[in-house]
Amino acid sequence: MDISTIDATTWATIWATISLVLFIGIMVYFDVPRMITKMLDDRITQIESDLAKAKRLREEAEALLVEYEHKRLAADGEAASIVTAAQEEAKRLADDAQASLADLIARRTKAVQDKIAQAEAQALADVCARAADVTVDAARIVLSKQMKAKGDDLVSKAISDVGTQLN
Repeated sequence: MDISTIDATTWATIWATISLVLFIGIMVYFDVPRMITKMLDDRITQIESDLAKAKRLREEAEALLVEYEHKRLAADGEAASIVTAAQEEAKRLADDAQASLADLIARRTKAVQDKIAQAEAQALADVCARAADVTVDAARIVLSKQMKAKGDDLVSKAISDVGTQLN
């Protein structure tokens, strides 16, 4: 094959092939494939590190989520127990107030009944005293009338009764 018979397209292909081989040779000479591999390995290592960090952060987040869920459930339970205790305390206080009110009403009723009984007793004592006064006055009147009529006989009989009793 003669060099003069080669057309321009073939020459372009030959020069492109020679340029490509030179380019690859220079790349290999300056250790570019190892540098590219090192850069890719570094990038892979960085990505793996980022993935491991992301996985660790996700696990921590899940652990925190579980912890806070437990805390929330505990707080819900505590809130429910506080509400229950408050309701029981309110019921107890209401029952105590009801009992105190019933006791107060009973004491006031008893005090009023005692005052009524005392007033009745006082009225009865007043009536009895007045009846005694009236009886004494009536007896005095009757005795004074009888003394005028039978006074001497009664005095003689009383003197004889005293004499008999003394002997």
